[in-house]
Amino acid sequence: MKKLLFSFSLFMISSLVTGQTKVPGKLAEKPYGALPSARQLAWHETETYVLIHFTPTTFENKEWGYGDADPASFNPTAFDANQIVSAAKDGGFKGLVLVAKHHDGFCLWPTKTTDYNISKSPWKNGKGDMVREFEQACRKLGLKFGVYISPWDRNNEHYGTHKYVEIYREQLRELYTQYGELFMSWHDGANGGDGYYGGKRETRNIDRATYYGWDTTWAATRKLQPMANIFSDVGPDVRWVGNEHGEAAATSWATYEPKPRAGSKKAGPGESDYHNSPTGTLNGKFWIPAECDVPLRPGWFYHKDQDEKVKSPEKLFDIYLKSVGRGGALDLGLSPDTRGLLHENDVRSLKAFGDILRNTFANNLVKTSSAPKELSDDNKNSHVKNDVFVMEWKSPQTFNVLRIRENIKLGQRVQEFVAEAWVNGAWQTITEATSVGNARILVFPAVTTQKVRVRITKTGAVPLISEIGLFKKL
Repeated sequence: MKKLLFSFSLFMISSLVTGQTKVPGKLAEKPYGALPSARQLAWHETETYVLIHFTPTTFENKEWGYGDADPASFNPTAFDANQIVSAAKDGGFKGLVLVAKHHDGFCLWPTKTTDYNISKSPWKNGKGDMVREFEQACRKLGLKFGVYISPWDRNNEHYGTHKYVEIYREQLRELYTQYGELFMSWHDGANGGDGYYGGKRETRNIDRATYYGWDTTWAATRKLQPMANIFSDVGPDVRWVGNEHGEAAATSWATYEPKPRAGSKKAGPGESDYHNSPTGTLNGKFWIPAECDVPLRPGWFYHKDQDEKVKSPEKLFDIYLKSVGRGGALDLGLSPDTRGLLHENDVRSLKAFGDILRNTFANNLVKTSSAPKELSDDNKNSHVKNDVFVMEWKSPQTFNVLRIRENIKLGQRVQEFVAEAWVNGAWQTITEATSVGNARILVFPAVTTQKVRVRITKTGAVPLISEIGLFKKL
């Protein structure tokens, strides 16, 4: 007995020192499959963020700048980062990724790597730093901040040579070291083609699989911004969902195995086969969840003729269900106008969408049911280990939304489930689906009942359910 007590004391001391809270012996749950890192878990907590496109391309009324726009064209008359960030917050978004440099090569901060930057514009007499203003607005209003810097640069005369790769890495270093903690470092697969290139106006193609030396480039990310999730077409932290509609597949796994496209030796940005990007890979080798990106307007940059084509709040909610509600994250593109503000229609739609989210998920009916408190305690790290969950109330309840979550710290396990309501003396199916992961959200015709049952019907390992929520969307 003394030996047992001594061993347990050592365990408790170790737990206090390391911060671990695992239960000793057989009671500890075993992880299943690929697992998320700490930074990926933080990304899952974010769930929704916005992507800001605002460069000289805005003033050219284009989607992709050629790299030859005069810096003098970039002169917003009423820029207000707080207005933009506030609108995103009203929409329920929890983070912001700023396009610090798009394909046109224009840098929104006073970089030392190129003269094609904001210090050469008339905005604030060349003394401004738009990255700084967005970063400060995010800190002030409680949003996470991240940056996107295009690897393609249609302005830089050195693009296509190793010297440009060194320039690109220095640009990343500046952003990593001057603007506080970043939650994302965002990269895409648009690489090479026609451009200005210092006035040479030619087409330059590169070997996208090897040119940037991503392993070396991203090693700097890990060193300087260890909590920044690296997004690219195939990860390594977050993958592109494979479309710009904001929709993951109805079955979507956070685990994933990138595949090279035909003719390519290695999967990487711009060099991958995206056929399984919307679905992920069941029991895949890596935890690389999906980001579902979509612009609020038809285009990523502002165009006046799209002022009446802003997505409606109901459309945004539908996209939310197909992104966050399928275990991924929603990345919504916002585009300030030439004033440097979001158009009134954009602000209005964002606010109404945020109201839908707040009103829908304000009251979880499971909190007042007979279910274990771990299912509705708003703690994703607590869970109930079971494959059947019954919730009962003393009086009838009406709902039309189900949200279910797994404790993903220990892996993604659930492969199929069904929700049933006790109606007229029998169990009747109200909804069913496949993958769960961080969240599965389903909307169905309103049901009124005093008893609900959720059954996990197929799983890779014992289910660890951290939440079951029932809500009423008006």
